[in-house]
Amino acid sequence: MELTNVILEHLQDRDLHLPKGPVFQTAILAGIMGSKKTADLIPLCHTLPIDSVHVHIEMENNTAVITSEVKTHGKTGVEMEALTAVSVAALTIYDMCKALSHDITIHSIQLLEKTGGKSDFHRHA
Repeated sequence: MELTNVILEHLQDRDLHLPKGPVFQTAILAGIMGSKKTADLIPLCHTLPIDSVHVHIEMENNTAVITSEVKTHGKTGVEMEALTAVSVAALTIYDMCKALSHDITIHSIQLLEKTGGKSDFHRHA
């Protein structure tokens, strides 16, 4: 997710601090909550017992890189929950920063790795 210089001026201690609050911490919480609502958002997606959800946001130049790891003890993959977590976190960052600039780009939401379910997947760099 690419952020503008106007937004990056508010970066301190590895988070964006705006009047609405700490942006990345809020986005992490939103991503976790979003992952747990995946079945409500995506038709035919089953409700799954989620054991853990972790959302991480790191800055690389002017890009906020959002990653998520979701685990379940069930016999299925939870890639939709992880992708939803990243998407909701990105939308939360956009929402909290849009007062400063609408020139924010969300891109490259992709599955990096999945184990369990019918097949495993590992994206090659």
